[in-house]
Amino acid sequence: MQHVETTTPKTLIVVPTYNEKDNIPNLLRILMGFPEQIHVLVVDDGSPDGTGNLVEEWTRNTPRVHLMRRAGKLGLGSAYVAGFKWALERDYERVFEMDADFSHDPKYVLPMLEKSMEADLVIGSRYLTGVNVVNWPMSRLLLSYFANKYAKFVSGLPIADCTAGFKCFRREVLAAIDLDNIAASGYGFQIEMNYKVWKKGFRLAEVPIVFVDRLAGVSKMSGGIIREALFLVLRLRLGRH
Repeated sequence: MQHVETTTPKTLIVVPTYNEKDNIPNLLRILMGFPEQIHVLVVDDGSPDGTGNLVEEWTRNTPRVHLMRRAGKLGLGSAYVAGFKWALERDYERVFEMDADFSHDPKYVLPMLEKSMEADLVIGSRYLTGVNVVNWPMSRLLLSYFANKYAKFVSGLPIADCTAGFKCFRREVLAAIDLDNIAASGYGFQIEMNYKVWKKGFRLAEVPIVFVDRLAGVSKMSGGIIREALFLVLRLRLGRH
C-alpha cells in the first residue's frame, strides 16, 4: 500500500448511500486498511435495502466508521453538504467526496491526500490524461464528456474534469464556502463547488484516475440532473448564483 508522509492529516471520507448494501461492506473494509487518521462518514438516505443497518453494525466495533441517517432520498448535493458540516464541527483537516459503488477506486485516496499538501482542492480527474472511463455506454460517455467540455468553456474553470465527484478538500476551503447556499445536486453540485472554490482564490489540482462504472446496484444519474448542471453553469457565469 502506498503511504503519504507520516503526518497524515485527520481525514473524513464522506460516502453518500442509497441502496448500496452490495458495495458498502467491501468499501469500508478497504478504507479501514488505511492509516488510522482516515475516518469514514456514511450519509444514508433511508435505504430500503438495509444499507444503514449494515453500516450501523460497523460503527459498533469500528470507531473510525460513522453513520448519518436521513429520513429519505434528499439528494447527493445535500448529502455532501450535511457531511461537510459534520466534518467542520469536528477537527478534520481534509474531507473527501467519494461514491460507494467503487466507481471511485479507493487506491486513489492516498495519492489525492498527498496532493492536498500542495493544493486546496484535489480532484480525481477522468479527463486529465484522455478519457479514462470504463464500462459506460457510448451515449453516456459522450454526454458526460461534452457536458464537461461545455461547463469548462462557459465557466472558465482551469481544470479538465469539472463534473468529477471524487474530491479532497482542505478544511479551510469548506469553511470559506457558504454551504447553506449550495442548492444543486449531481453534476451541478460538483460544478458549483469547484467554481466557488476557484473564485475564492484557492488552489485547484487534479490527479488522474480511471473511473469504472458500478458493478453492483443501480446508477442514480438522470437526464434531469445533467440538464440542471447545464443551466447552472450559465447562472454561475452570469453571476446569478
